[in-house]
Amino acid sequence: MEQVETTELIRTSESWDGAELPDYPQGRPELVAIKYVFPAGRKLSWHHHDVMNHGVLVQGELTIVAQDGTEKVVHEGEAVVEMVGTVHHGENRGTKPVILYMFYLSQKGLPLSVQHPEMEP
Repeated sequence: MEQVETTELIRTSESWDGAELPDYPQGRPELVAIKYVFPAGRKLSWHHHDVMNHGVLVQGELTIVAQDGTEKVVHEGEAVVEMVGTVHHGENRGTKPVILYMFYLSQKGLPLSVQHPEMEP
């Protein structure tokens, strides 16, 4: 009988840009898992996260752009830890949909992301 195979995708205390993650907030946690599908050419609006989150890209290639212009390309099968408190957005610059599973370490009532419509062109 075949054995279960495990592969650790990521283990870190930093977001993709090298910033240290904040301490956990006080109180009862709320864990949230979301599947995102980005059509080809789609770009999210500028936003930031007050809660820690990480995920795995299962299809396509996603480019994350920080407000200062720093970019991170996440490839199919890779894990990513998002920035906390830093304004950024994600873009699908490819020709096929991006499928991304994200896992948020939040608390009840906290938004998963805070939008910045004032930054849109």
